[in-house]
This record gives sequence, C-alpha cells and structure tokens, in this order.
Amino acid sequence: MASHSDTLVVFFGATAGANGGKLGSDEREIILLVWQIVDLHEKKVGKLHKCFVKPDTLELADQCKEETGLTVDDLINAEPLDKVLQQFQQTVSSEVKLLGRSSYTLCVNSPNIIRQALHPEASKKNLVLPECFFTFSDVRKEFLKCCPNAGPVQKLTLASMLEFVGLPAVSEQLFGATEVSSMVQLILCILAEPHNHKFSCAEMVKYKFDSGTCSKTEPVDSETVIRARGLPWQSSDQDIARFFKGLNIAKGGVALCLNAQGRRNGEALVRFINSEHRDLALERHKHHMGSRYIEVYKATGEEFLKIAGGTSNEVAQFLSKENQVIIRMRGLPFTATSQEVLSFLGPESPVTDGAEGLLFVKYPDGRPTGDAFVLFSCEEYAQNSLKKHKQILGKRYIELFRSTAAEVQQVLNRYMSAPLISTLPPSPIMPVSVLSTPPFLPAACSTRDCIRLRGLPYTAGIEDILEFMAEHTVDIKPHGVHMVLNQQGRPSGDAFIQMKSPDKAFMVAQKCHKKTMKDRYIEVFQCSTEEMSIVLMGGTLNRSGLSPPPCKLPCLSPPTAYAAFSTPPALLPDAALYQPPLLAAPRPQAATHSPAHTLAYYPPQPHLYMNMNMNYTAYYPSPPVSPSTMGYFAAPSGAMAAAVAAQPHHAAAAASPVLPQPGGLVRMQGLPYNTGIKDILSFFQGYQYAPDEYSGMVQMSEQARSLIQPKEWLCL
Repeated sequence: MASHSDTLVVFFGATAGANGGKLGSDEREIILLVWQIVDLHEKKVGKLHKCFVKPDTLELADQCKEETGLTVDDLINAEPLDKVLQQFQQTVSSEVKLLGRSSYTLCVNSPNIIRQALHPEASKKNLVLPECFFTFSDVRKEFLKCCPNAGPVQKLTLASMLEFVGLPAVSEQLFGATEVSSMVQLILCILAEPHNHKFSCAEMVKYKFDSGTCSKTEPVDSETVIRARGLPWQSSDQDIARFFKGLNIAKGGVALCLNAQGRRNGEALVRFINSEHRDLALERHKHHMGSRYIEVYKATGEEFLKIAGGTSNEVAQFLSKENQVIIRMRGLPFTATSQEVLSFLGPESPVTDGAEGLLFVKYPDGRPTGDAFVLFSCEEYAQNSLKKHKQILGKRYIELFRSTAAEVQQVLNRYMSAPLISTLPPSPIMPVSVLSTPPFLPAACSTRDCIRLRGLPYTAGIEDILEFMAEHTVDIKPHGVHMVLNQQGRPSGDAFIQMKSPDKAFMVAQKCHKKTMKDRYIEVFQCSTEEMSIVLMGGTLNRSGLSPPPCKLPCLSPPTAYAAFSTPPALLPDAALYQPPLLAAPRPQAATHSPAHTLAYYPPQPHLYMNMNMNYTAYYPSPPVSPSTMGYFAAPSGAMAAAVAAQPHHAAAAASPVLPQPGGLVRMQGLPYNTGIKDILSFFQGYQYAPDEYSGMVQMSEQARSLIQPKEWLCL
C-alpha cells in the first residue's frame, strides 16, 4: 500500500506479561503506550507522550515487573484502554494540525504491538479502533531497505541498528521512552544523507475477512497454513477470523473440517497471506475463544486443498457472489422444492437472487440428501433465518446453522465422491475369508489374562510398548496388542494387551506399574476381556476395582460387537463376510492344509480400533443434527442374525452358514412399550431395507418382546 503521509507517529507499547519478541503471546493486556511525532519534511520531533493503561486484571507478571520497572500502584489510577486510545487520537490530531500536516502513519519497531496485542485485545473488548491502527510502518524493514547488509529482519534490534550506523545508544532511563527515542534517532538518520529514505510503503491490517472459493489446482504454500483445534462447533469462518484478528487471512482462507459423519470436528485449516503472518498465528497457541483454549499447529497446503479445494462448476457459480452469509439447512424432505424452502424462510429472510441462492446437495445419481446451502446478503437476514431452527417443513423439523464456503466444498465433495480424509481404514473391495476367532476380537470372558496400559504418550507405538514391557514381551499372545483411539481418531493414551495366562498378566501388572515411558509414568492394571469391554464403553478400571460406565450406552465396541453372532470354528468359505470397516484389512496368505481356501493373515502390527462408546460429553459437541450414526456398523442381515442368535451354541458350532453381504445394523433404544413394527418402519421412512431383513426384525422382536425392554435392531 502506498503511503502519502507526511508525518510519522513513533509508537511503542508493553503488556502485563511477556514483552519484546514474545509480546502478545500470553494474552496479557496492554499497560503502557508511548508515542512521539516526527515531521518527515522538516525532520522535526514533537513531544514525547507516555500513558499508563489500566488493565481489567490488576496483576503483573514477574517478567513484566523486571523489564518495565512498573508496579500495580502505577496502574491503579490509570485510564482503561478505550479512554487512552481516545486521548492518543486527540493528542496526535492536534499536534499534526499545529505542524500544518494533514495525515500521519504509525511507525513501530515490531508488528507485535499492533497485530498481536492491540487488535486482539480490542476485538475481545469490542472496541472500535481508530483507522490509523490499520496501517503502520516497521522501522526494521525500512532500515533494511537503506542498509541491506544489516542482517535478517528477525534478528534486528534497536541497539544493533544504532550500532550499524554508528549512532550512540540512547541514555534514556525510563522504559518505553528509551525505545521511542532510539526509533526516532534511526528515522532521522535514514531520512538524512546519504540514505534520503522515503517512507513510501506501509503494512496493512485487514478490516474484515473475505470469503471465497479455492480450486484444487491452486498452489498453496505450506508455510502459510495452520491447523486450529478445539473450536466450538458453532464457530463460523468470521469467528475464526476474529480469533486471529490483526493477522491477514487469505481470501477464502478458513476451512472448517468435518468428520466422517459430516459434522464439524472442532478443527479448521487457516491460510494466511504469507509465512510471517503464519508464524505470528502460531504464537497464539492456547489462546482463548470464549472459555475454550484453541490449539494452533502447522499444517500443509495439501491438507488445506483437501478440505477447501473444489472442482464443481455448480459450487463455483454458487459461491461466486462475494460477501454473502452462508447458512446450511439439514433434514429437508427429499421432495422439497426451491419454492417451498423460500416460503419456509419467509419474507424476513430474503435469499440472494431467489432460487439461485439455494444449492441442494445431491448424490451422484441425482437423489437429494436432505441438505441445502442458502446465501443471504447481510447478517440481519441470516440471523432471521436461524430463528427458523427446528421448525417444521412438511413433516420434518429443519436444522439451520452457519456455514462457510469451504464447508460447501467439503459436503459436495463428500457426497459426490469418496470421503476426502478417511478416519477409518477402508473396507476391502473383494470379500475375503476370515479366521473363526480373529486375534484382534477376543471373546469376552472373566479370565484376567489381559493388562491395560493407561497414560501412554500420544506418540507411543508398538515398539515403545514392547520396550516398556522388556522381558515380559515373550508372554504376549500373538497379535495381542490393541491400541485404543478416541472419538476423533487420535491416540487416547490407552492400550490393552493379551497375555498368555492370568499369572503372566499379574506379574506384568506388579512389575511394570508406574514405570516410565518417554518421561511419563504408565499405570498398568490386570483385567479380563469382559472388563476391557466395559472400559471401552466408558467405565473405569483401576486398582480399586471396576466402575460401570457413567451412562448406559449399548455395548457396540469391537471386542463384543459380534458376540450375538457366534462364528463356527470351521473356516468360512469365500464371499462369506466383508471385514468390518473399523479394523485393518488383512493380507491373504495361502493356507498350508488346503490349497482351495485362503486364510486371512494379520500382520504383526497393532490393530487400531475406534472406541465408539466413550463418554461423548468429553469431546467437542457437534452441530445440531439428526440422530447420530455412531452406532452404525457393518453386520449380517437381520434374518441371518436372528437365526444365528436363536441357535444353541453347539448347533451354531456344528453348522457352517454362509452369511450374505452385510447391510448396516442399527440399534434403537428408548422405544415406547407399545411400539409396533409399523411404528418402526414409519420412523425409518425413506430408508431402504430388504424383505428378509424386515422379517428378521419381526422374528427377533416377537421372541424378545416378553423378555426385554423394547429395543429393536434394523438393517438398513
């Protein structure tokens, strides 16, 4: 940006916490502002001004007291930030007029005071900053234009720059005044001969975030992308831009991430205009958004394109209208038309360009998914539409929540193609035979031949566990190490290990309890596979005993998910089963006893599975959505499942049923006691199920109606 200012306001500030290069990294409030005017034409210097600022929390860090020499008593009678900024603007404006000048630009020795301290604090306190704080010059970069051999800008200090040009250090003793006086000397030096420097360019702070689209073919520099984790699910791209206030985000540079179920997972990828702004964003690690702290990590351009990139011309045309507020609608009737949606939103929420401001999400074959995106020209119309949340359209309640351009791309990509980022291993394309008792699905029993490791480092792998157990590794069953992931697909810090006998498990629990691994002590408990299942449901296991889960959830975790379907010890023939999608796909290996069959060989590596029944309240909530699909897993058809479950154990062992390709088994809990089959079929109106699966549900419900509370299984 070209600067036509004829006056510089040398500006300096300090916070109640870290200062210098780390200023603003700890979210502490500003407590000191110092400034002085320099006339660029006459090369005259104005009066030095120093103002204390009273923070909301009257507490100074030890580092601040040591560097600034200030105490709490110095700040008690000071004015708050908004009053000091008004005083600053009035004082500077009057001095500039007295000099006969018309404009001025701030000059700082580091962008941190503007980008990392002033703008974030003003945003949190809902203060409107004067326009002068959106443009500034960095004296280090200006100095480097005159003295390119002075070194990299990151290593330049006021003392080193004064020394480079042969100026003596400023003898001012007061904190803040020293820094401002040093900057004034440097400015006067580069304005004079032989440099004759012109302050022609200034940095800019964006007033607002610009939404937009991103093509998958667009090059994205990995040095400009970060990943923010721990966001509230209600967060929009504007909320994230406000969190990074003071830093310039690229157009359309906020991409909210979705999980496998299409819900926001509390993460976002943010793309900045350059690496300098990305590095400043990393300094905001564990800063707060409301009451939540946000983790900030480096990410890659490839990750950003996977989330935000799109190739659909329809989406590009829909998002081509700039500065629009996007609202996502979920749960629409499959027969809903554009006119019905417009009537539902009403005249108080006019959609941009009418029907052209609606984008219905469809499957590749053209079937509607029940999702749609709507464009509104202003925030007021969007707020009015959100008041329609959970109101009825047809016979369905409709959910509305804020969305982003990147979310539009993700949802369309997810429905029109394979998932962008798979959180679980994919199912094999061709069916394979499986062992009768796979080593990673131990049968639930009360024999305490297992151990649980708790408190593992998140980076721990199978080799670390084997090293931790030392000589006891010889007592582990083949494929007996099970690493547990949390609901976000990340390591939970837990692992279960099957030992060869209860005595071996007891010995390991005694000798390895509270041993260290990577500077962390690990708790080791003896347990059984039955106790393992309860822990996976959200219960607790320690030396005091076993505690049940905090909430009664159906046990669908991998160790017991197929307990109702007893598998015969004989080898199942080909095309018998698909592998459950929660488990790693096996490698076929020829059997030694029969060349006509193939066995599923599982490589000696930890089999990761998702703990699907952990206490959900421990994780970030999802947007308001239709009933959760977390209980959905691959299973045999209803008729076959009911038939196998009804057989005595010895009869099941003698038979060798061939199970058809599975559908999806859904468990319903909390049904009214007078619920009938027609009520359940009406509840699942719009879903497809085969006649044999319907009959299986009827058979099972008739057998169980008099024995258990109303719970039904339905294959979709």
